[in-house]
Amino acid sequence: MAMQACSQKPASTSSTPGTPTTTNTPPAATQTPAAPPAPVETYKSEKEGWLVDLDEAYAISAKEKKPILANFTGSDWCGWCKKLDADVFSKPEFQTWAKKNVVLLELDFPRKKQIPQKNQQQNFAMQQALQITGYPTIWLLTLDKDAATGKYQINPLGKTGYTPSPDQFIATLTGFMKQG
Repeated sequence: MAMQACSQKPASTSSTPGTPTTTNTPPAATQTPAAPPAPVETYKSEKEGWLVDLDEAYAISAKEKKPILANFTGSDWCGWCKKLDADVFSKPEFQTWAKKNVVLLELDFPRKKQIPQKNQQQNFAMQQALQITGYPTIWLLTLDKDAATGKYQINPLGKTGYTPSPDQFIATLTGFMKQG
């Protein structure tokens, strides 16, 4: 089974607090009226059935007694991530299996598009907790939530990367589930 990862690390999307910024705003007398604020769009995965919020994935996982399949990806720059999407995640056999067996969670580290700060922080925290160093990295895991602190305890079941077919990918995950 081939397990390859993009060796590039995602570009940092954080800014330095307190760094001064300058703008070329014209004087008030020459400004045009401000446009109404654009409606806030809800951030979601471009892939059908994939969640982007850890709290939502945890709630469904706990309710349905299914593990979480966490896909650490660079969706708009990582070639192996795009190949995994095309070769496995987009295939009907994987999608059917996933609906019955796991909760899908996408933890994206894009370079060309911006994701909400909340998701950036969540994804980075999970990346650090699971020591992700390349993409794609896929973890099968369960979570326990501390009622007092609201923090998660991660219970890893297994880790994989790019796999060329849905059958091989499903077999790997099924093996993790049997061990866990």
